[in-house]
Amino acid sequence: MKQKMILLPILLLVFSFIDTSCSATPSMATIIPTATTAPTATIAPTPLGRGFGKIAFASARYGYWEIYVMNADGSNPINLTKRRKANEDDMNPAWSPDGKKIAFDSDRDGTSEIYVINADGSNPINLTNNTDNDWDPAWSPDGQKIAFASARYGYWEIYVMNADGSNPINLTNNTENDSNPAWSPDGQKIAFNFNRDGTSEIYVMNADGSNPIRLTNNTENDSNPAWSPDGKKIAFDSDRDGNWEIYVMNADGSNPINLTNNNGVDWYSTWSPDGRKIAFSSNRDGNFQIFVMNADGSNPIRLTKNKAWDEDPAW
Repeated sequence: MKQKMILLPILLLVFSFIDTSCSATPSMATIIPTATTAPTATIAPTPLGRGFGKIAFASARYGYWEIYVMNADGSNPINLTKRRKANEDDMNPAWSPDGKKIAFDSDRDGTSEIYVINADGSNPINLTNNTDNDWDPAWSPDGQKIAFASARYGYWEIYVMNADGSNPINLTNNTENDSNPAWSPDGQKIAFNFNRDGTSEIYVMNADGSNPIRLTNNTENDSNPAWSPDGKKIAFDSDRDGNWEIYVMNADGSNPINLTNNNGVDWYSTWSPDGRKIAFSSNRDGNFQIFVMNADGSNPIRLTKNKAWDEDPAW
């Protein structure tokens, strides 16, 4: 959202002086528009979103997964990680709230760990450093913490740590598999996948792990929750209609609506900062690419066009 400046023109009437050496001649008034300081508008800290209008995503266009960033219209894709090494994959990017950093998971050190880089790809830092797998980073809205999924005790749990990697805390503490954490915009809740009885469902809990509540309840899989910027809705993936589609529901789990309705696989949704669009990954054209659609599911547009897979968009 761009700030609009309001110019308040002031009309200054400037009259020419009378030349005493000749007869007085009235001059035309000169109208000079003069800009004055406009009232300061209150804007969000990141008016174009966490990525300042850009979409981060993972791409396997060189045979292994790397983190890219592109403009919201799909132009100017840039490889940020540039590892280009077999069996070393970087995936699941997540913008910091101020747009200055990107967290992601990488197995470059042998197991999947949570890393963070500057938004230009510089200064990669391993935040988790343990012998088990850590996936799916998600920044808290204030940028102070990162939630993630970890299998460090034999099953997947939701953890939260400080943004520098210190003080990891297990929030879920159960013997089932929990993954894909997503913070609510107000920072008070975390939505996540909970795999019980062989299917995945969407749950929400307080940010300290208390009071988990089940939002979806069906015999198929629901996963990858994504809060709308106003906190009123949650987009998610579901195969309840026979193939994976993007759904949206109210934040209390009511009124689920299928947005994509096609025979391909559609998943990994992310909202635009203004809440008007949703980006996602789809193989409807043969291989997985990044698409964007209106928040009601209309007007899907393909953003990436290459022979390799592109997934995990983050706006």
